[in-house]
Amino acid sequence: MSNTIDKAKKTKVSVMDLFSINTKKDSKKADFTFIDLFAGIGGIRMGFESVGGECVFTSEWDEYAKKTYQANFKEIPYGDITKIEPEEIPNFDMLLAGFPCQPFSQAGLKKGFEDTRGTLFFNVSRIIKHHKPSVVFLENVRNLASHDKGNTLKVILGTLEELGYKVFHNILNAKEFGVPQNRARIYILGFKDGVDFVFPKPPMIKTRVWDILENKVDNKYTISDKLWAGHQRRKKEHREKGNGFGYSLFDEKSEYTSTISARYYKDGSEILIKQKGKNPRKLTPKEASRLQGFPENFIIPVSDNQAYKQFGNSVAVPVIKALAKQIIRTLEKIPNNSLKKHENK
Repeated sequence: MSNTIDKAKKTKVSVMDLFSINTKKDSKKADFTFIDLFAGIGGIRMGFESVGGECVFTSEWDEYAKKTYQANFKEIPYGDITKIEPEEIPNFDMLLAGFPCQPFSQAGLKKGFEDTRGTLFFNVSRIIKHHKPSVVFLENVRNLASHDKGNTLKVILGTLEELGYKVFHNILNAKEFGVPQNRARIYILGFKDGVDFVFPKPPMIKTRVWDILENKVDNKYTISDKLWAGHQRRKKEHREKGNGFGYSLFDEKSEYTSTISARYYKDGSEILIKQKGKNPRKLTPKEASRLQGFPENFIIPVSDNQAYKQFGNSVAVPVIKALAKQIIRTLEKIPNNSLKKHENK
């Protein structure tokens, strides 16, 4: 698909048409439009669709994630965002991006936008500079705040401010938003309007691990005697050295799990479920989906290994929904705010 843009230019067919991007839906039903960058399997998209938004462009490079995205949203995301120019993206109101964390150059620190060159965030900032969306929504791991001694976050915030945005950032934890998972993530929001944004107050909904488990589980998810013995041996060794290790064992009394990671498929060591008369078991892909707050009808068309990686890389949907609602509430308080509400330029 690397030559798709060239084909589009030669045939005068839009890039969005070639990638089945959402350009033919009735936008009159939408309150605003957005683009979904580094989209994964669409967790951020779900949150903003829940408050009336319409997705008009998506980018995701992982072929397996694209398969899951297509199964659920009937669209094939455009692959490599570095291969498309900002002007080839349709107009939109909000930019959403769960972008990868990369270090910036230590040399500049005063060049703002220029400091982002050579990183994937540079592609995000180029799109922002060209389209000037009303809202920029960025999500990343909580360690972004201390990444590269704080340099990474400093450059990101400075770049958004240089591009004309009032910026807010905070760390929110999924366990406080109704899913039983200790998953803290940083959220960075930029507003073109001079708003005073207040992050949503966590509802502190109590949900236990047992609430998201399936009633019947295939024996293939039970870990082997060898693996279980290895887990216990390594945990004992690390405990004697004063270190934490790997797996945590959860039962019906557990309020929340540790963070499910993209490497969960390797051995499922960080989250294990107790079983009567058996070794502990891994989560099923459906349970991993529930742990992130995805809806019951979410389609998982890939292997278990790929599913674990996808949910481990994804977002907690209830947190995104809460943020999306708060963004809309904030903008609605501003007379004649810059939200274009899907008007064509």
